Amino acid sequence: MSEPIVSRVAPKPQKVTFFGRARTPDEKIDWVGGLPFIAVHIAALMVFWAGFSWTALLACLFFYAVRMFGITGGYHRYFSHRSYKTGRVFQFILALIGASSAQLGPLWWAAHHRHHHRHSDTDEDIHSPGLRGLWWAHVGWVLCKKYNSTRLDDIKDFAKFPELRLLDRFSVLAPIGLAVFTFFFGAFLELKFPQLGVTAFQMLVWGFFVSTVFLYHGTFSINSLAHIIGKRRFQTTDHSKNHFLLAIVTLGEGWHNNHHRYPSSERQGMYWWEVDISHYILKTLSFFGIVWDIRTQPERLYLEVNGTPIADTDSD
Repeated sequence: MSEPIVSRVAPKPQKVTFFGRARTPDEKIDWVGGLPFIAVHIAALMVFWAGFSWTALLACLFFYAVRMFGITGGYHRYFSHRSYKTGRVFQFILALIGASSAQLGPLWWAAHHRHHHRHSDTDEDIHSPGLRGLWWAHVGWVLCKKYNSTRLDDIKDFAKFPELRLLDRFSVLAPIGLAVFTFFFGAFLELKFPQLGVTAFQMLVWGFFVSTVFLYHGTFSINSLAHIIGKRRFQTTDHSKNHFLLAIVTLGEGWHNNHHRYPSSERQGMYWWEVDISHYILKTLSFFGIVWDIRTQPERLYLEVNGTPIADTDSD
């Protein structure tokens, strides 16, 4: 998919506040619709009663990392930007892993993200922290009714697949299925390997609820914090920034200014020291022919970093 390199016109200065401007009626928190999101956070507090085991902690980290890749490598780099190619089976696997993160379906997620890139940090942006406030950019927009529907006109290329439309419609089944799996997996370990000190309840709490809460806020930090903290390598039209810590917790998404400069690149870290775990995983998968045609930043972006004037008339 052809995407132009973003213009180097600097954005207007932003003054970030916590709550931002007043909300319209359809931007108010939908307490009923947001109940599952709130319930997951409350359920994660059961960690104080579930107890601790190293096995449960490892499960928490494992399910966090796998599902974060479903978001970064699947929902974002594949469905939103088509920065590499794969077959229909692995395409669905990516969608299923992403859906298990409890961030709705692949079509919904990617369509809204494409809209964000077209209008980043403008009045049309659905989660600009500078214009809408930190709370809104991080989680407020997810909890209102305004963005409940999938922007199908923005995702026609993937909406043609009936299995993706079905998953998008019933995306809640994926996290529910994962929650059930973690419970019974914990029950199996409790029965067969009692020396591990893990229980079914403990595995459910750590493996699903705690990891899901971390996953929510790791993902959401790119919408909010990655437009506030960090450094700007490129003068893009938005306030995107690069931040090492955000890149670590999101498997590479923290190189956000790089990404907004050239959105169609799968690789978001431009240099060896810019850790991009999602890229390493996809590169490894490419060795086995599971993914291919991985796109990276063109050489002229590196020239731009070194101070060479680059025209913005080309597209890639």
